[in-house]
Amino acid sequence: MPARHVLAIDQGTTSTRAIVFDATARPVATAQRELPQIYPSPGWVEHDPEEIWRATVAVCREALAQAGLDAAAIAGIGITNQRETTIVWDRETGKPVYNAIVWQDRRTAERCAELKAAELEPEFTQRTGLVLDPYFSGTKLAWILDNVPGARAQAEADKLAFGTVESFLLWRLTGGERHASDATNASRTLLYNIRSQRWDLDLLRLLEIPHTLLPEVVDCAGDFGTTTPDLFGAPIPVLGMAGDQQAATVGQACLKPGMVKSTYGTGCFALLNTGTTAVRSKHRLLTTIAYRLNGTTTYALEGSIFVAGAAVQWLRDGLKLIAKSADVEALADAARPGHGVVMVPAFVGLGAPYWDPDARGALLGLTRDTGPAEIAQAALDSVCFQTRDLVEAMKADGAAIDALRVDGGMVANSPLMQRLADTLGVPVDRPTVTETTALGAALLAGLQAGLFPSLEDIAATWQLDHAFTPREAAASRDQRYAGWQDAVKRVRSGA
Repeated sequence: MPARHVLAIDQGTTSTRAIVFDATARPVATAQRELPQIYPSPGWVEHDPEEIWRATVAVCREALAQAGLDAAAIAGIGITNQRETTIVWDRETGKPVYNAIVWQDRRTAERCAELKAAELEPEFTQRTGLVLDPYFSGTKLAWILDNVPGARAQAEADKLAFGTVESFLLWRLTGGERHASDATNASRTLLYNIRSQRWDLDLLRLLEIPHTLLPEVVDCAGDFGTTTPDLFGAPIPVLGMAGDQQAATVGQACLKPGMVKSTYGTGCFALLNTGTTAVRSKHRLLTTIAYRLNGTTTYALEGSIFVAGAAVQWLRDGLKLIAKSADVEALADAARPGHGVVMVPAFVGLGAPYWDPDARGALLGLTRDTGPAEIAQAALDSVCFQTRDLVEAMKADGAAIDALRVDGGMVANSPLMQRLADTLGVPVDRPTVTETTALGAALLAGLQAGLFPSLEDIAATWQLDHAFTPREAAASRDQRYAGWQDAVKRVRSGA
């Protein structure tokens, strides 16, 4: 029997999942484990790489068992991952020299400020498409080399390897045979020239990072090696890799210029396909790689929001207003109309289009009768307002946005999706498969395996579940948005 299934590894910020998809891109089995968060200091966020690895192997085995399949039935593995999260490990032992520094981590804000003060940001932006912000991997990697005893000497002796999560997983899956990263993840490091498609030696010198640490950069679909037989009973080829937001772009079939998707997980990330042109934003969006196939690069404009679902987690774990995240919908529905509460969830600073790592969160417009329901609705509204910030920036950069394709855990909340459409003033399209991050990884692996012969075949797998059309009058939505803009001004650093 030919192998007709694909195993997708979706290693995210708060959980690790494995999903088995069949040859029609339908999910047939899922396994998931929550990933513990580590907060060593204010603004610092870490993960245990060994926990990531253990969970990855466990959920893959669970998903295969649940599907009733063995390794021989799997045509390939696709990997997608939380981007920018930085891991450095020993080449001989494979052991990390420090915890993974998560994309949300702010410890390198001062270093980024120093580089900005030296007027180096235009150089980084021209070459990488990114801004100088602690969000990205480059300054995290430099921090590890400078602060972990012996790390810099080991790196200069070519004894260490750097990678984002997909690179670390590929190394472990292949028993150390392959040290590689795909072009989308490489484009998020502050070290990769997205125009010349190679590691930028000038930027490496500026950050004092040895070139030998870095992985080989490959296309998003290809032959990345095979898993060691002990993991799943027999070797399985690894055939696809992409960062989570780029994988979701593929999973949402946003494969033509002008198409845009927005993913709602821990954060929110909107990507606008710009084709083979690397458009430079004039409104503080990122220029990034959407995917690279057969050596041809497709670019995107991206808006990155650091806190979306994380705001709901804060209501649950910090304020104890809800017992589980799904309870937020009913609580928010009980809010008083016109309560005027605005929440700016700048817990780790503000992302696009502000890029203010020193901004801090706030609740504004509180009155004596403000209660949990109003705070819950303000948290959900903040997701809509932040998305409008991104859409407005894309429009200002010349994009004509006819609809927004949405995915991620939050989009199951239909009232929230209606609120999003009302806030944006454009239709919001929810697909039948909302776990499009894992789907995109599976489609990339399936493309390489021949299960999906072309991008057109991938596009044909996308199906609409529900279209949310705007109902709110333009004057009302604009008035609400103006209140949000005022609130943001109040929490900006230096305000």
